[in-house]
Amino acid sequence: MHRRKLRLAIEDYREAESGRGLSNAADMDHHWVAKAWLSDVGLPQHSQTFHTNLVDGRVLCSLTRRDLEEHLSVNKKFHQTSLLLGIELLHMLNFDKDSLQARRAQCEQQNTDPLLWTCHRIIKWVRDIDLKEFADSLISSGLHGAVMVLDPSFNADTMATALGIPSNKQMVRRHLNEEMKTLIGSVRCSPQQEPERLDTPTLPRHSSLVVGQPLASWHPDDELSLRRRAVKPPIGLSPKALGGRDMSYHGSCGSLPRAGRTEAPPRTEGSPSHTYPGIEVTNV
Repeated sequence: MHRRKLRLAIEDYREAESGRGLSNAADMDHHWVAKAWLSDVGLPQHSQTFHTNLVDGRVLCSLTRRDLEEHLSVNKKFHQTSLLLGIELLHMLNFDKDSLQARRAQCEQQNTDPLLWTCHRIIKWVRDIDLKEFADSLISSGLHGAVMVLDPSFNADTMATALGIPSNKQMVRRHLNEEMKTLIGSVRCSPQQEPERLDTPTLPRHSSLVVGQPLASWHPDDELSLRRRAVKPPIGLSPKALGGRDMSYHGSCGSLPRAGRTEAPPRTEGSPSHTYPGIEVTNV
């Protein structure tokens, strides 16, 4: 991970020499990632591991599910998904830390822009809708706004399970369902729009270190290059575990040997989410 950090930084500075400047990810140092960002996505328990591995914004952009498990000791599947969806949100904002913080400040006191909500903001919302006795179940759970909005299978039942609301409390679950419809019902993409959004190019150069390059153009001399293929992550996740296939959201880091790269599974017709396993959300 340290070697990758150095290689990504060198590549970024080489690109900056062309006059386009450093990527936005360069503004996210490993202190901010380990302390602020992990706390915002609700996984502060992994802070020390991320800090030890010096994971900064550039490294975040390159992480896959395999990296999280093998190098950063994130073993719970839902925690892996939480981190990958948090990284997807950074991609959507072009890794602009200032924009992220400004938009979060605007929705701190009002129930708007739930995509940007931190885990702490969701806990506050749960308390505001008169479910404060269940709110503490979300502490260090990895549940944040990007999980609620970007995963179309995330619903009131999933939230109730995460909150630890017993299945026999139907009135409480019905109340939660109505509140969630009000909060996130209007901000989700329709099923027809989702595949189109997933197939869009990832980001411009300044948003990350990604440089689009077809797999067919790889050459043995490219093994040490840090340019990697831009891959948009599949968003749809089933609440039931269907297997252990690696989602590998953000592609492979180009500096890794070929043996370490994971080929994305072939997509079937329809939503890209059909080719990926789901995550069972329990009372985490």
